[in-house]
Order: sequence, then C-alpha cells, then structure tokens
Amino acid sequence: MCFLLTMVSPTALGQAKPTSSHPGKRLSSAEIDALWDFDDPAKSNARFVEALISNSANADEIHTQIARALGLQDRFAEAHAEIAKVSRHPGDLVLVRVELEAGRIENSSGNKAAAEPHFLKAFGLATKRKLDFYAIDAAHMMGIVTSGQISLEWNERAIGMAEKTRDKRAQGWKGSLLNNTGWTYHDMGRFEKALDLFNRALTYFETQGKEPGIRIAKWTVGRCLRSLKRYDEALAIMRKLEGGAEDGSISEELGELTLATGHPAESKPYFRRAYEKLSADPWEKANEAPRLEHLKKLGD
Repeated sequence: MCFLLTMVSPTALGQAKPTSSHPGKRLSSAEIDALWDFDDPAKSNARFVEALISNSANADEIHTQIARALGLQDRFAEAHAEIAKVSRHPGDLVLVRVELEAGRIENSSGNKAAAEPHFLKAFGLATKRKLDFYAIDAAHMMGIVTSGQISLEWNERAIGMAEKTRDKRAQGWKGSLLNNTGWTYHDMGRFEKALDLFNRALTYFETQGKEPGIRIAKWTVGRCLRSLKRYDEALAIMRKLEGGAEDGSISEELGELTLATGHPAESKPYFRRAYEKLSADPWEKANEAPRLEHLKKLGD
C-alpha cells in the first residue's frame, strides 16, 4: 500500500502557502498551485473558482486546476468540460498543464492506459521548453500509470531530473519521488532496496524540515521494516508516531506489529481504531474493501 506521497506534489508538503488573489494581477504558476489543499479537493475547487473571477489573466491555467479538483471529486464529465474551456491557442505552459490534468482525470477514473499518452505529451513539451517542474511532474505520473521495470525507469529518470535541475521548485520533487520509487520496489518484493529509498526520502524531508513529509516518511520506513520482519525496529518507529494525527494507517501498523509479535489481545484496539478511521474515507471504501474487511475481522 502506498502512503500519501504518491499522489501529491511538493506544494502539498509545505513548499508553498496559499496566497490571496488580486484583480488584474497575473499569478505565477507557483502561486496558483499554492491554492491547493490536496486533503480537500472541494475546498480547492472553490478557491480556484474564486481565483478565476479575480484573475482573468490566468484563466486558462486556472481552468486546468479546477479540472483537477473536479477529477479528484470523481466529477469526471465536469472535469473534462473544464479542460475544454481552455482557449484554442494557449502558451506552452498551459498546453503542458492541459495534458497533465487530462491525464490525471483519466488516471483518477481508473483508466491508466488512456492517461499515459497525455503524460507523455506533457513530458515531451515540458522537457523541450525547459519547464523542469512540470517535466518532473509528468515523469512522476508516468511512474504511477506504468508498472514494474517501466515504472522504475520513469521514477529513476524523475529523481535524476530533480537532482540536476537548478529550479528550486523542481528540486522539491525529490522526496516524493524517492518515496514513489521505494513503493515500486516494495511492490516487487525488493524490500531492502525499498528501505534504502525510504530512508533517503526521510533524510531529505528532515534536511528540509518539511512536515508532514517527515511523519509520512517515518511511517513508510516502519512499514517496510515490517515487510522485512524486523518487527522490533518497526514497532519502535510506530510507537513514536502513536498519538499524533493519522488517517488510521498508524493504528493499522501497530495492530499488525503487535499481532506479529505474539500479542493478539493488544492488537485488537488498534485494528478497531484503524477500521473506524479508514472506513470513513470514501476512497478507501471504494478501493480497499478487502483490506477494510480484514481490519474489521481482526478488531472483533
């Protein structure tokens, strides 16, 4: 199971903060992206609609982000209609963002095959025009919609781009890319390699002082240690995370770890808490039914 960082940009990990919009003022792409709250696509949608009214000079670019917010709410027809509102002859940056968001709409609707050509177009144009932040974004999305060795190649390419770019904003992709690549190795059963990447991601976020990236990265390291059956080390990490904000995944890990170390009675409250929190998430209910049933059964 991938954990949070696989679907967010560096902006969501503390790189930028929302900025107020001003009539007639052209916003930078970073300022537009800073309006995002990836935990609340509906709120983000409302922010972008407001920004569209106040910043007509950025209309095309803002339409792409409204489309993304609609897609994350499973309002796919409306998302496609929003993309169609972009003018016929936008600049290269907007063209890149149109392809990125058209691809993300397809991916969110479960159609990875249809998403791939959009991300390839975005990558090609962004690379040609030296739009490093969005070229890396496109490469990272290619890593998500592909699998196995192909996914690894895209992720490794994106990491290399993030390490070489002089664009400070583009450099911010490094932590989430290390996380994504680690999960690809983890899904392939290559747990030692995954752990190395997860530890690199943790070091990156700690160096940057970025929350929630640090907390997520610690969870990810602990989760991989469980896969390696290094239960005591994993428990030590999860105990330190216990009691803070969570979506249920920390409780789930504590349940699995206490069960694996021979304490079934102690594990039950953790599983109940994990089920309570995770089952309240519409995405989890729609996509992780067997996992939720597993948690419910272990918590009874």
